[in-house]
Amino acid sequence: MVNKKIKRVVKSFIKPKYARLDAVKFGLAGGIVLGVTLFLTTLAATYFSYGLVYTGIFVDMYGSLGYSASILGALLGAIYAFIDGFIAFGVFAWIYNRL
Repeated sequence: MVNKKIKRVVKSFIKPKYARLDAVKFGLAGGIVLGVTLFLTTLAATYFSYGLVYTGIFVDMYGSLGYSASILGALLGAIYAFIDGFIAFGVFAWIYNRL
């Protein structure tokens, strides 16, 4: 009886229990961060010519979907980046929970 309790206590110290990630919330957080980042980078490139290299990368990624270095392009790019971030971070959290 005592031996079982000791084993259970020792096992709880040896094998820590990690917090699980909520895949949907983690995906939403990642999508928001990527969407806002793309939006602000596009506006900085449009108005201040800052981050033009990154805007070129965004054009390569989302140009066929209507993205450009403009206000409308920044909104479209933010939507596309949100979707990509939601999927990527959601899959990351799902894999983390499975491991």
